[in-house]
Amino acid sequence: MSQRTTSETGERVEGVVKWFDTSKGYGFVLREDGGPDVLLHGNVLRNFGQTSVADGSRIILHAIETPRGRQAGRIEAIYPPESTHAVPLEDQTELTPGDLERLEPLPARIKWFDRAKGFGFANAYGARDDIFLHAEVLRAAGLAEMTTGEALVIRVVEGARGRVAVQILPWDHEGIS
Repeated sequence: MSQRTTSETGERVEGVVKWFDTSKGYGFVLREDGGPDVLLHGNVLRNFGQTSVADGSRIILHAIETPRGRQAGRIEAIYPPESTHAVPLEDQTELTPGDLERLEPLPARIKWFDRAKGFGFANAYGARDDIFLHAEVLRAAGLAEMTTGEALVIRVVEGARGRVAVQILPWDHEGIS
C-alpha cells in the first residue's frame, strides 16, 4: 500500500504515529516502507486542524528534507488506530452505525480535558450543560488529548448521568448546524 512519490511538496509517506507528545510539541512517524522516522511537529498537526494525534494512528504526509533530517511538511490524512481491545462505553452499547449517523453533529469547545484521568467535558455552542468526553472517544477519532478552548464537532447522546459525547468529527464536517 505504500506509495513513494516526490514533488515540490515533498515525498508522500505513509506510516504510523510512533508517538506524539503534545507538551513537547512533536513526535515521530514510523514509515511503512521502512525508511527513517519522520519528525512530526505540532505546527504541522495544527495546520491539519488537530492539536494531538493518538499513538498508532495511520498517517499520510508529505515529508521534506531539512538540515536536521526528514520532517513532515504537510499532512494529507490521519486515520484512527485500529483497536481490537476497545470496549464501547456504557452509553454506546446500544448504538448502531445508523443510529450514530442520525445524531446531530454539534459544534462545541473543550471546557477541560485531563489525559491522566481519561476524561473531560465540552460545551456545545448555545447550550449550558456540560457534555462528558471520554478518552476512548478521542482515541476512536485518532486524537490523544484536547486543550481547553479547542473547537470540535461532536455527536451526543443522553446517558445515565447526563449528556455524553459518542463521536468526534472533523471541524469542517458537512452537517454542522
